[in-house]
Amino acid sequence: MQVAPSLISKITYFILAGIILFSCSNGGDSAIPITPTPTPDVITTPADPAVASTVGFFLDNWQAKQYVPPTYVSGEIPSAASTTVTIDATSIIAKIPTTIFGQNGNNWSGKLNEASFITDLTNLQPHIVRLPGGSGSDAYFWNAVDATSPGVPDCYIDKEGKKQGFTYGKTQENWRPTVDDYYAMLSKSNSKSIITCNYGYARYGTGKDPVMDAAKLAADWVAYDNGRTEYWEIGNESYADWEAGYRIDVSKNQDGQPELLTGKLYAQHFKIFAREMRKAAKAIGKVIKIGAVMQESPIQSYQVETTKTWNATMLPEINNQVDYTPDYYIVHNYITPYNENSAASTILKAATTVPAEMMAFVTNELKINNVATKPFAFTEWNMWAKDSKQQVSNNSGLFAVIVQAEAIKNKYGLAARWDLANAWENGNDHGLFSRGEPGIADWTPRPSFYHMYYFQKCLGDRLVPTTVAGNQNIKAYASTYTTGQSNVTVLNTSGTAQNVEIKTKNLSVGTRYYWYSLAGENDNGEFSRKVKVNDEGTTNAAGGPQNYATLKAKSAVTTNGIKVTVPAWGSVYVMIDKK
Repeated sequence: MQVAPSLISKITYFILAGIILFSCSNGGDSAIPITPTPTPDVITTPADPAVASTVGFFLDNWQAKQYVPPTYVSGEIPSAASTTVTIDATSIIAKIPTTIFGQNGNNWSGKLNEASFITDLTNLQPHIVRLPGGSGSDAYFWNAVDATSPGVPDCYIDKEGKKQGFTYGKTQENWRPTVDDYYAMLSKSNSKSIITCNYGYARYGTGKDPVMDAAKLAADWVAYDNGRTEYWEIGNESYADWEAGYRIDVSKNQDGQPELLTGKLYAQHFKIFAREMRKAAKAIGKVIKIGAVMQESPIQSYQVETTKTWNATMLPEINNQVDYTPDYYIVHNYITPYNENSAASTILKAATTVPAEMMAFVTNELKINNVATKPFAFTEWNMWAKDSKQQVSNNSGLFAVIVQAEAIKNKYGLAARWDLANAWENGNDHGLFSRGEPGIADWTPRPSFYHMYYFQKCLGDRLVPTTVAGNQNIKAYASTYTTGQSNVTVLNTSGTAQNVEIKTKNLSVGTRYYWYSLAGENDNGEFSRKVKVNDEGTTNAAGGPQNYATLKAKSAVTTNGIKVTVPAWGSVYVMIDKK
Protein backbone atom coordinates (compact mmCIF):
# COMPACT_ATOMS: atom_id res chain seq x y z
CA MET A 1 0.00 0.00 0.00
CA GLN A 2 1.38 3.41 -0.93
CA VAL A 3 1.61 6.03 1.82
CA ALA A 4 0.39 9.50 0.89
CA PRO A 5 3.16 12.15 0.85
CA SER A 6 1.22 14.25 3.34
CA LEU A 7 1.20 11.34 5.77
CA ILE A 8 4.99 10.84 5.35
CA SER A 9 5.48 14.51 6.15
CA LYS A 10 3.44 14.20 9.30
CA ILE A 11 5.37 11.07 10.44
CA THR A 12 8.70 12.80 9.80
CA TYR A 13 7.51 15.83 11.79
CA PHE A 14 6.58 13.77 14.83
CA ILE A 15 9.90 11.81 14.73
CA LEU A 16 11.89 15.04 14.62
CA ALA A 17 9.78 16.58 17.34
CA GLY A 18 10.44 13.54 19.52
CA ILE A 19 14.21 13.78 18.99
CA ILE A 20 14.16 17.46 19.91
CA LEU A 21 12.12 16.89 23.01
CA PHE A 22 14.39 14.00 24.07
CA SER A 23 17.48 16.16 23.64
CA CYS A 24 15.94 19.00 25.62
CA SER A 25 14.87 16.74 28.45
CA ASN A 26 18.42 15.33 28.75
CA GLY A 27 20.05 18.74 28.76
CA GLY A 28 22.22 17.98 25.71
CA ASP A 29 24.46 20.65 24.22
CA SER A 30 22.64 20.30 20.92
CA ALA A 31 19.22 20.99 22.43
CA ILE A 32 17.07 23.10 20.11
CA PRO A 33 14.50 25.25 21.94
CA ILE A 34 11.00 25.42 20.58
CA THR A 35 9.48 28.87 20.19
CA PRO A 36 5.71 28.70 20.55
CA THR A 37 3.63 30.33 17.86
CA PRO A 38 2.47 33.77 19.13
CA THR A 39 -1.17 33.97 20.03
CA PRO A 40 -2.83 36.95 18.37
CA ASP A 41 -4.33 39.57 20.70
CA VAL A 42 -7.87 38.68 21.58
CA ILE A 43 -10.21 41.62 21.11
CA THR A 44 -13.14 41.61 23.49
CA THR A 45 -16.20 43.81 23.40
CA PRO A 46 -16.62 45.51 26.77
CA ALA A 47 -20.11 45.84 28.17
CA ASP A 48 -21.78 49.22 28.07
CA PRO A 49 -21.96 50.77 31.53
CA ALA A 50 -25.34 51.44 33.07
CA VAL A 51 -26.73 54.80 32.00
CA ALA A 52 -25.73 57.35 34.62
CA SER A 53 -28.62 58.94 36.50
CA THR A 54 -27.13 62.33 35.59
CA VAL A 55 -27.60 61.45 31.89
CA GLY A 56 -30.83 59.46 31.98
CA PHE A 57 -33.31 60.07 29.19
CA PHE A 58 -30.85 62.20 27.19
CA LEU A 59 -29.61 58.85 25.87
CA ASP A 60 -33.07 57.57 24.95
CA ASN A 61 -32.59 58.24 21.23
CA TRP A 62 -28.96 57.13 21.09
CA GLN A 63 -27.89 55.39 17.90
CA ALA A 64 -24.61 53.85 16.82
CA LYS A 65 -22.60 56.25 14.68
CA GLN A 66 -21.63 55.19 11.18
CA TYR A 67 -17.89 55.17 10.55
CA VAL A 68 -16.97 56.80 7.25
CA PRO A 69 -13.27 56.72 6.32
CA PRO A 70 -12.42 60.13 4.89
CA THR A 71 -10.85 60.87 1.54
CA TYR A 72 -7.19 61.62 2.12
CA VAL A 73 -3.78 62.70 0.98
CA SER A 74 -0.54 61.25 2.29
CA GLY A 75 0.72 63.01 5.41
CA GLU A 76 4.16 63.27 6.93
CA ILE A 77 4.63 61.73 10.34
CA PRO A 78 7.36 62.21 12.94
CA SER A 79 10.04 59.53 13.14
CA ALA A 80 9.94 59.55 16.93
CA ALA A 81 7.75 60.81 19.73
CA SER A 82 8.48 61.66 23.35
CA THR A 83 4.84 61.55 24.41
CA THR A 84 2.58 58.52 24.34
CA VAL A 85 -1.21 58.47 24.34
CA THR A 86 -2.78 55.07 24.96
CA ILE A 87 -6.37 54.34 23.97
CA ASP A 88 -7.68 51.76 26.42
CA ALA A 89 -10.73 50.09 24.91
CA THR A 90 -10.97 47.44 27.61
CA SER A 91 -13.75 49.50 29.20
CA ILE A 92 -16.26 52.18 28.29
CA ILE A 93 -16.71 55.45 30.16
CA ALA A 94 -20.03 56.34 28.58
CA LYS A 95 -22.12 56.17 25.46
CA ILE A 96 -22.01 59.63 23.90
CA PRO A 97 -25.24 61.67 23.92
CA THR A 98 -25.67 63.81 20.81
CA THR A 99 -27.14 66.51 23.07
CA ILE A 100 -23.62 67.32 24.32
CA PHE A 101 -22.89 69.36 21.17
CA GLY A 102 -25.62 71.97 21.68
CA GLN A 103 -25.52 75.69 20.97
CA ASN A 104 -27.46 78.74 22.17
CA GLY A 105 -29.44 81.17 20.06
CA ASN A 106 -30.53 84.58 21.27
CA ASN A 107 -33.13 87.22 20.45
CA TRP A 108 -30.90 89.95 19.02
CA SER A 109 -28.89 88.20 16.29
CA GLY A 110 -30.95 88.90 13.18
CA LYS A 111 -33.36 86.57 11.45
CA LEU A 112 -31.08 83.51 11.56
CA ASN A 113 -31.88 82.73 7.94
CA GLU A 114 -28.64 83.66 6.15
CA ALA A 115 -27.76 80.90 3.69
CA SER A 116 -24.10 80.51 4.72
CA PHE A 117 -25.05 80.40 8.39
CA ILE A 118 -27.64 77.69 7.80
CA THR A 119 -25.12 75.63 5.80
CA ASP A 120 -22.46 75.95 8.48
CA LEU A 121 -24.87 75.20 11.33
CA THR A 122 -26.13 72.13 9.48
CA ASN A 123 -22.54 70.96 8.99
CA LEU A 124 -21.75 71.54 12.66
CA GLN A 125 -24.63 69.29 13.76
CA PRO A 126 -25.34 70.81 17.17
CA HIS A 127 -28.39 68.54 17.47
CA ILE A 128 -29.87 70.94 20.02
CA VAL A 129 -30.18 74.75 20.01
CA ARG A 130 -31.44 76.53 23.10
CA LEU A 131 -34.02 79.31 22.69
CA PRO A 132 -34.54 82.21 23.26
CA GLY A 133 -31.35 82.07 25.31
CA GLY A 134 -29.78 83.68 28.35
CA SER A 135 -31.21 86.10 30.85
CA GLY A 136 -33.31 87.58 28.08
CA SER A 137 -35.52 84.49 28.44
CA ASP A 138 -36.94 85.87 31.69
CA ALA A 139 -38.01 89.04 29.89
CA TYR A 140 -39.30 87.36 26.72
CA PHE A 141 -42.93 87.26 25.63
CA TRP A 142 -42.99 84.69 22.87
CA ASN A 143 -46.50 85.56 21.55
CA ALA A 144 -46.32 89.38 21.78
CA VAL A 145 -45.57 91.85 18.99
CA ASP A 146 -44.46 94.75 21.17
CA ALA A 147 -45.06 96.49 24.49
CA THR A 148 -48.70 97.17 23.60
CA SER A 149 -49.56 93.47 23.32
CA PRO A 150 -52.05 92.07 25.85
CA GLY A 151 -50.56 90.91 29.15
CA VAL A 152 -47.19 92.62 28.81
CA PRO A 153 -46.32 94.70 31.92
CA ASP A 154 -44.82 98.16 31.64
CA CYS A 155 -41.37 97.05 32.80
CA TYR A 156 -39.44 94.99 35.30
CA ILE A 157 -37.03 96.18 37.99
CA ASP A 158 -33.38 95.14 37.77
CA LYS A 159 -31.04 94.50 40.71
CA GLU A 160 -30.23 98.21 40.98
CA GLY A 161 -33.88 99.21 41.04
CA LYS A 162 -33.90 100.48 37.44
CA LYS A 163 -36.72 99.87 35.00
CA GLN A 164 -36.02 97.55 32.08
CA GLY A 165 -38.02 96.49 29.03
CA PHE A 166 -38.86 93.26 27.25
CA THR A 167 -38.40 91.40 23.95
CA TYR A 168 -41.08 89.75 21.85
CA GLY A 169 -41.51 86.59 19.82
CA LYS A 170 -43.72 88.16 17.17
CA THR A 171 -41.52 91.23 16.77
CA GLN A 172 -41.44 93.29 13.58
CA GLU A 173 -37.91 94.52 14.29
CA ASN A 174 -35.64 93.19 11.54
CA TRP A 175 -32.62 92.75 13.83
CA ARG A 176 -34.46 90.26 16.00
CA PRO A 177 -35.68 86.77 15.09
CA THR A 178 -39.32 85.91 15.61
CA VAL A 179 -40.28 82.67 17.29
CA ASP A 180 -41.11 81.35 13.81
CA ASP A 181 -37.68 82.39 12.55
CA TYR A 182 -36.27 80.20 15.32
CA TYR A 183 -38.37 77.26 14.27
CA ALA A 184 -37.39 77.73 10.62
CA MET A 185 -33.70 77.78 11.57
CA LEU A 186 -34.13 74.56 13.54
CA SER A 187 -35.90 72.84 10.67
CA LYS A 188 -33.36 73.92 8.04
CA SER A 189 -30.40 72.83 10.14
CA ASN A 190 -31.99 69.56 11.29
CA SER A 191 -31.77 70.65 14.94
CA LYS A 192 -34.05 70.29 17.94
CA SER A 193 -34.65 72.88 20.61
CA ILE A 194 -34.59 73.32 24.34
CA ILE A 195 -36.82 76.26 25.26
CA THR A 196 -36.42 78.49 28.30
CA CYS A 197 -39.77 79.79 29.55
CA ASN A 198 -40.21 83.25 31.03
CA TYR A 199 -40.28 82.51 34.76
CA GLY A 200 -39.59 86.15 35.69
CA TYR A 201 -43.12 87.09 34.59
CA ALA A 202 -44.44 85.09 37.56
CA ARG A 203 -42.73 87.66 39.76
CA TYR A 204 -43.05 91.03 38.03
CA GLY A 205 -46.45 90.41 36.45
CA THR A 206 -49.06 92.94 37.56
CA GLY A 207 -52.19 90.80 37.19
CA LYS A 208 -54.23 89.36 40.03
CA ASP A 209 -52.48 85.98 39.66
CA PRO A 210 -49.09 86.61 38.04
CA VAL A 211 -47.91 83.05 38.61
CA MET A 212 -50.83 81.59 36.71
CA ASP A 213 -50.43 84.25 34.02
CA ALA A 214 -46.80 83.23 33.53
CA ALA A 215 -47.61 79.51 33.66
CA LYS A 216 -50.32 80.03 31.04
CA LEU A 217 -47.85 81.93 28.83
CA ALA A 218 -45.55 78.90 29.02
CA ALA A 219 -48.36 76.40 28.48
CA ASP A 220 -49.59 78.31 25.45
CA TRP A 221 -46.09 78.05 23.99
CA VAL A 222 -46.15 74.28 24.58
CA ALA A 223 -49.41 74.11 22.63
CA TYR A 224 -48.08 76.33 19.82
CA ASP A 225 -44.88 74.32 19.67
CA ASN A 226 -46.98 71.21 19.02
CA GLY A 227 -44.36 68.62 19.91
CA ARG A 228 -41.40 70.18 18.14
CA THR A 229 -39.62 70.65 21.48
CA GLU A 230 -39.14 67.94 24.10
CA TYR A 231 -37.03 69.82 26.67
CA TRP A 232 -38.26 72.91 28.52
CA GLU A 233 -36.66 75.05 31.21
CA ILE A 234 -38.49 77.17 33.76
CA GLY A 235 -36.35 80.25 34.16
CA ASN A 236 -32.74 81.02 33.32
CA GLU A 237 -30.41 81.95 36.22
CA SER A 238 -33.27 82.60 38.59
CA TYR A 239 -31.10 82.32 41.72
CA ALA A 240 -29.08 85.43 40.71
CA ASP A 241 -29.60 89.12 41.39
CA TRP A 242 -29.10 90.02 37.72
CA GLU A 243 -32.12 88.01 36.59
CA ALA A 244 -35.49 89.55 35.78
CA GLY A 245 -37.77 88.55 38.66
CA TYR A 246 -35.13 88.60 41.36
CA ARG A 247 -36.49 91.94 42.60
CA ILE A 248 -40.04 93.19 42.09
CA ASP A 249 -41.98 96.38 42.81
CA VAL A 250 -44.23 95.05 45.58
CA SER A 251 -46.58 98.02 45.17
CA LYS A 252 -47.62 96.56 41.77
CA ASN A 253 -47.81 92.94 42.88
CA GLN A 254 -51.29 91.58 43.65
CA ASP A 255 -50.61 88.19 45.21
CA GLY A 256 -48.44 89.11 48.18
CA GLN A 257 -45.02 88.10 46.88
CA PRO A 258 -41.88 89.38 48.64
CA GLU A 259 -39.55 91.90 47.04
CA LEU A 260 -36.72 89.37 46.63
CA LEU A 261 -37.04 85.87 45.23
CA THR A 262 -36.14 82.77 47.24
CA GLY A 263 -35.44 79.21 46.17
CA LYS A 264 -38.48 77.99 48.08
CA LEU A 265 -40.78 80.43 46.29
CA TYR A 266 -39.37 79.40 42.91
CA ALA A 267 -40.07 75.75 43.77
CA GLN A 268 -43.67 76.56 44.70
CA HIS A 269 -44.13 78.38 41.41
CA PHE A 270 -42.43 75.55 39.51
CA LYS A 271 -45.29 73.25 40.50
CA ILE A 272 -47.83 75.53 38.83
CA PHE A 273 -45.76 75.89 35.67
CA ALA A 274 -45.20 72.14 35.42
CA ARG A 275 -48.88 71.37 35.97
CA GLU A 276 -50.09 73.76 33.28
CA MET A 277 -47.38 72.88 30.75
CA ARG A 278 -47.90 69.14 31.10
CA LYS A 279 -51.63 69.63 30.83
CA ALA A 280 -51.10 71.51 27.55
CA ALA A 281 -48.79 68.80 26.24
CA LYS A 282 -51.25 66.04 27.13
CA ALA A 283 -54.06 67.88 25.33
CA ILE A 284 -52.13 67.61 22.04
CA GLY A 285 -50.88 64.08 22.68
CA LYS A 286 -47.28 65.05 23.43
CA VAL A 287 -44.86 64.33 26.27
CA ILE A 288 -42.41 66.98 27.43
CA LYS A 289 -39.63 67.13 30.01
CA ILE A 290 -39.24 70.15 32.29
CA GLY A 291 -36.09 71.32 34.05
CA ALA A 292 -35.57 73.35 37.23
CA VAL A 293 -32.72 75.78 37.87
CA MET A 294 -29.96 74.87 40.33
CA GLN A 295 -27.13 77.03 41.67
CA GLU A 296 -24.01 75.28 40.39
CA SER A 297 -21.00 76.11 42.57
CA PRO A 298 -19.85 76.59 46.17
CA ILE A 299 -21.17 79.67 47.92
CA GLN A 300 -19.05 82.83 47.86
CA SER A 301 -19.12 85.64 50.44
CA TYR A 302 -20.02 88.30 47.87
CA GLN A 303 -23.17 86.53 46.69
CA VAL A 304 -26.64 87.71 47.65
CA GLU A 305 -28.73 85.72 50.13
CA THR A 306 -30.98 84.36 47.39
CA THR A 307 -28.00 82.73 45.69
CA LYS A 308 -26.49 81.48 48.94
CA THR A 309 -29.68 79.74 50.07
CA TRP A 310 -31.07 78.72 46.67
CA ASN A 311 -30.35 75.00 46.64
CA ALA A 312 -31.03 74.49 50.34
CA THR A 313 -34.47 76.10 50.11
CA MET A 314 -35.43 75.08 46.57
CA LEU A 315 -34.51 71.39 46.50
CA PRO A 316 -36.49 70.13 49.55
CA GLU A 317 -39.52 72.17 48.48
CA ILE A 318 -39.47 70.99 44.88
CA ASN A 319 -38.94 67.40 46.01
CA ASN A 320 -42.20 67.56 47.98
CA GLN A 321 -44.23 68.33 44.87
CA VAL A 322 -44.97 64.72 44.07
CA ASP A 323 -46.77 65.14 40.77
CA TYR A 324 -44.82 68.13 39.51
CA THR A 325 -41.18 67.50 40.34
CA PRO A 326 -38.62 68.41 37.65
CA ASP A 327 -37.49 65.86 35.10
CA TYR A 328 -33.98 67.30 35.14
CA TYR A 329 -31.83 70.06 36.62
CA ILE A 330 -30.19 73.01 34.86
CA VAL A 331 -26.70 74.39 35.46
CA HIS A 332 -24.67 77.20 33.86
CA ASN A 333 -20.98 78.00 34.16
CA TYR A 334 -18.56 80.39 32.49
CA ILE A 335 -15.68 78.30 33.83
CA THR A 336 -12.66 80.66 33.88
CA PRO A 337 -11.88 83.27 36.59
CA TYR A 338 -14.45 86.07 36.52
CA ASN A 339 -13.64 88.93 34.12
CA GLU A 340 -9.93 88.15 34.24
CA ASN A 341 -7.54 88.75 31.34
CA SER A 342 -6.58 85.10 31.60
CA ALA A 343 -3.61 83.42 29.94
CA ALA A 344 -4.24 80.45 27.66
CA SER A 345 -2.86 78.02 30.24
CA THR A 346 -5.39 79.28 32.83
CA ILE A 347 -8.27 78.96 30.40
CA LEU A 348 -7.42 75.43 29.31
CA LYS A 349 -6.74 74.20 32.84
CA ALA A 350 -10.15 75.48 33.94
CA ALA A 351 -11.79 73.64 31.04
CA THR A 352 -10.29 70.35 32.22
CA THR A 353 -11.25 70.75 35.89
CA VAL A 354 -14.42 72.81 36.31
CA PRO A 355 -16.97 70.45 34.67
CA ALA A 356 -15.93 67.67 37.07
CA GLU A 357 -15.93 70.01 40.07
CA MET A 358 -19.39 71.29 39.15
CA MET A 359 -20.86 67.81 38.75
CA ALA A 360 -19.41 66.79 42.13
CA PHE A 361 -20.92 69.88 43.74
CA VAL A 362 -24.44 69.62 42.34
CA THR A 363 -24.80 65.88 42.90
CA ASN A 364 -23.66 66.39 46.49
CA GLU A 365 -26.25 69.18 46.87
CA LEU A 366 -28.92 66.65 45.87
CA LYS A 367 -27.53 64.13 48.32
CA ILE A 368 -27.36 66.43 51.34
CA ASN A 369 -30.89 67.63 50.65
CA ASN A 370 -32.13 64.03 50.32
CA VAL A 371 -33.22 64.54 46.72
CA ALA A 372 -32.97 61.85 44.03
CA THR A 373 -30.35 62.36 41.33
CA LYS A 374 -31.77 63.29 37.94
CA PRO A 375 -30.25 64.23 34.59
CA PHE A 376 -28.29 67.46 34.31
CA ALA A 377 -28.47 69.88 31.40
CA PHE A 378 -25.47 72.22 31.19
CA THR A 379 -27.42 74.69 29.08
CA GLU A 380 -24.98 77.61 29.09
CA TRP A 381 -21.20 77.47 29.08
CA ASN A 382 -18.32 79.58 27.87
CA MET A 383 -15.49 81.61 29.40
CA TRP A 384 -15.21 84.84 31.42
CA ALA A 385 -11.71 85.52 30.05
CA LYS A 386 -11.59 88.88 28.28
CA ASP A 387 -9.59 91.80 26.85
CA SER A 388 -7.05 89.80 24.79
CA LYS A 389 -9.60 88.46 22.28
CA GLN A 390 -9.62 85.10 24.08
CA GLN A 391 -13.28 84.46 23.28
CA VAL A 392 -12.82 84.69 19.50
CA SER A 393 -9.50 82.87 19.34
CA ASN A 394 -8.06 79.56 18.26
CA ASN A 395 -7.55 78.77 21.94
CA SER A 396 -11.27 79.25 22.45
CA GLY A 397 -11.60 76.29 20.10
CA LEU A 398 -9.35 74.11 22.26
CA PHE A 399 -11.33 75.26 25.29
CA ALA A 400 -14.62 74.33 23.59
CA VAL A 401 -13.51 70.82 22.69
CA ILE A 402 -12.19 70.16 26.19
CA VAL A 403 -15.46 71.34 27.76
CA GLN A 404 -17.51 69.11 25.46
CA ALA A 405 -15.25 66.11 26.11
CA GLU A 406 -15.29 66.71 29.87
CA ALA A 407 -19.08 67.01 29.75
CA ILE A 408 -19.24 63.51 28.23
CA LYS A 409 -16.63 62.16 30.64
CA ASN A 410 -18.42 63.58 33.69
CA LYS A 411 -21.79 62.36 32.48
CA TYR A 412 -23.85 65.42 31.72
CA GLY A 413 -26.95 64.71 29.68
CA LEU A 414 -26.85 67.91 27.64
CA ALA A 415 -24.44 70.80 27.09
CA ALA A 416 -24.96 73.98 25.05
CA ARG A 417 -22.31 76.58 24.27
CA TRP A 418 -23.17 80.27 24.58
CA ASP A 419 -23.77 81.46 21.81
CA LEU A 420 -24.21 81.45 18.03
CA ALA A 421 -23.87 85.20 17.42
CA ASN A 422 -23.36 88.16 19.70
CA ALA A 423 -21.61 91.53 19.42
CA TRP A 424 -17.94 92.26 18.70
CA GLU A 425 -16.99 94.35 21.77
CA ASN A 426 -13.36 94.38 20.64
CA GLY A 427 -13.15 90.60 20.85
CA ASN A 428 -15.05 90.08 24.10
CA ASP A 429 -17.58 88.21 22.02
CA HIS A 430 -18.86 84.72 22.74
CA GLY A 431 -20.38 84.40 19.27
CA LEU A 432 -19.46 81.32 17.26
CA PHE A 433 -20.05 83.41 14.13
CA SER A 434 -18.85 86.93 13.46
CA ARG A 435 -21.33 89.78 13.85
CA GLY A 436 -20.13 93.35 13.53
CA GLU A 437 -16.45 92.38 13.55
CA PRO A 438 -14.43 95.03 11.65
CA GLY A 439 -13.26 93.77 8.26
CA ILE A 440 -14.95 90.38 8.62
CA ALA A 441 -18.19 89.41 6.90
CA ASP A 442 -21.10 88.66 9.19
CA TRP A 443 -21.67 84.94 9.79
CA THR A 444 -18.03 84.04 9.20
CA PRO A 445 -17.25 81.01 11.41
CA ARG A 446 -14.72 81.68 14.13
CA PRO A 447 -11.94 79.22 15.17
CA SER A 448 -14.10 77.51 17.82
CA PHE A 449 -16.44 76.40 15.05
CA TYR A 450 -13.69 74.44 13.30
CA HIS A 451 -12.44 72.69 16.42
CA MET A 452 -15.94 71.59 17.41
CA TYR A 453 -16.75 70.56 13.83
CA TYR A 454 -13.76 68.20 13.55
CA PHE A 455 -14.14 66.93 17.10
CA GLN A 456 -17.64 65.68 16.40
CA LYS A 457 -16.85 64.60 12.83
CA CYS A 458 -14.16 62.18 14.03
CA LEU A 459 -15.73 61.13 17.33
CA GLY A 460 -17.15 57.63 17.71
CA ASP A 461 -20.21 56.68 19.75
CA ARG A 462 -18.59 55.57 23.04
CA LEU A 463 -16.00 57.40 25.14
CA VAL A 464 -13.16 55.17 26.37
CA PRO A 465 -10.25 55.87 28.75
CA THR A 466 -6.90 57.30 27.70
CA THR A 467 -3.58 57.66 29.45
CA VAL A 468 -0.89 60.18 28.59
CA ALA A 469 2.79 59.61 29.39
CA GLY A 470 5.65 62.00 28.84
CA ASN A 471 4.00 65.42 28.73
CA GLN A 472 1.39 66.96 31.02
CA ASN A 473 0.54 69.58 28.39
CA ILE A 474 -1.03 66.93 26.15
CA LYS A 475 -4.70 66.16 26.74
CA ALA A 476 -6.45 63.29 25.01
CA TYR A 477 -9.97 61.94 24.65
CA ALA A 478 -10.65 58.66 22.86
CA SER A 479 -13.73 56.98 21.49
CA THR A 480 -14.73 53.84 19.65
CA TYR A 481 -17.30 53.04 17.02
CA THR A 482 -19.74 50.16 17.44
CA THR A 483 -18.22 48.72 14.25
CA GLY A 484 -14.73 48.55 15.80
CA GLN A 485 -12.88 51.61 14.51
CA SER A 486 -11.48 54.17 16.92
CA ASN A 487 -10.73 57.84 17.36
CA VAL A 488 -8.56 59.98 19.57
CA THR A 489 -8.53 63.75 19.96
CA VAL A 490 -5.13 65.06 21.06
CA LEU A 491 -4.80 68.64 22.30
CA ASN A 492 -1.62 70.57 22.99
CA THR A 493 -2.06 73.12 25.78
CA SER A 494 1.41 74.57 25.35
CA GLY A 495 3.17 76.93 22.95
CA THR A 496 5.55 74.26 21.60
CA ALA A 497 4.68 71.60 19.02
CA GLN A 498 4.74 68.04 20.38
CA ASN A 499 5.26 64.68 18.69
CA VAL A 500 2.87 62.08 20.03
CA GLU A 501 2.66 58.32 19.49
CA ILE A 502 -0.74 56.68 19.85
CA LYS A 503 -0.91 53.16 21.23
CA THR A 504 -3.95 50.95 21.77
CA LYS A 505 -5.34 48.30 24.06
CA ASN A 506 -8.11 45.91 23.04
CA LEU A 507 -8.43 47.40 19.56
CA SER A 508 -8.04 45.78 16.18
CA VAL A 509 -5.88 48.30 14.34
CA GLY A 510 -6.11 48.33 10.58
CA THR A 511 -3.58 49.41 7.99
CA ARG A 512 -4.31 53.12 7.91
CA TYR A 513 -5.09 56.12 10.10
CA TYR A 514 -6.30 59.63 9.24
CA TRP A 515 -6.06 63.02 10.89
CA TYR A 516 -7.01 66.66 10.77
CA SER A 517 -4.54 69.06 12.38
CA LEU A 518 -5.76 72.47 13.61
CA ALA A 519 -3.61 75.37 14.76
CA GLY A 520 -3.69 79.13 15.09
CA GLU A 521 -1.34 81.55 13.37
CA ASN A 522 0.95 84.34 14.61
CA ASP A 523 -1.47 87.25 14.54
CA ASN A 524 -2.35 87.73 18.23
CA GLY A 525 0.09 85.90 20.49
CA GLU A 526 -1.56 83.00 22.32
CA PHE A 527 -4.95 84.07 20.98
CA SER A 528 -4.79 83.92 17.21
CA ARG A 529 -8.05 84.92 15.56
CA LYS A 530 -7.30 82.46 12.75
CA VAL A 531 -7.17 78.70 12.44
CA LYS A 532 -5.48 76.48 9.85
CA VAL A 533 -6.79 73.00 9.06
CA ASN A 534 -4.14 70.67 7.62
CA ASP A 535 -2.16 73.81 6.72
CA GLU A 536 -5.05 75.50 4.90
CA GLY A 537 -6.32 78.76 6.35
CA THR A 538 -7.77 82.12 5.37
CA THR A 539 -6.42 85.37 3.93
CA ASN A 540 -8.88 87.30 6.11
CA ALA A 541 -7.94 88.78 9.47
CA ALA A 542 -9.95 86.08 11.24
CA GLY A 543 -11.63 82.73 10.66
CA GLY A 544 -10.55 79.58 8.87
CA PRO A 545 -10.73 77.80 5.51
CA GLN A 546 -14.02 78.12 3.66
CA ASN A 547 -13.67 74.62 2.20
CA TYR A 548 -13.48 72.91 5.60
CA ALA A 549 -16.30 70.47 4.75
CA THR A 550 -14.46 69.08 1.71
CA LEU A 551 -10.86 69.23 2.96
CA LYS A 552 -9.12 65.88 2.66
CA ALA A 553 -7.70 64.27 5.74
CA LYS A 554 -4.02 63.47 6.00
CA SER A 555 -3.26 59.78 6.27
CA ALA A 556 -0.46 57.27 6.84
CA VAL A 557 -0.13 53.52 7.22
CA THR A 558 0.08 52.04 10.70
CA THR A 559 3.10 49.81 9.89
CA ASN A 560 5.55 51.97 11.84
CA GLY A 561 3.09 52.96 14.54
CA ILE A 562 0.58 55.77 14.80
CA LYS A 563 2.34 59.10 15.26
CA VAL A 564 1.25 62.71 14.82
CA THR A 565 2.67 66.15 15.46
CA VAL A 566 0.34 68.29 17.55
CA PRO A 567 0.97 72.00 16.81
CA ALA A 568 1.51 74.62 19.49
CA TRP A 569 -1.89 75.52 20.96
CA GLY A 570 -3.29 73.00 18.48
CA SER A 571 -5.44 69.92 18.20
CA VAL A 572 -5.31 66.77 16.09
CA TYR A 573 -8.39 64.64 15.41
CA VAL A 574 -7.42 61.06 14.52
CA MET A 575 -9.49 58.21 13.11
CA ILE A 576 -8.06 54.66 13.05
CA ASP A 577 -9.26 51.88 10.76
CA LYS A 578 -9.86 48.37 12.07
CA LYS A 579 -8.55 45.16 10.49
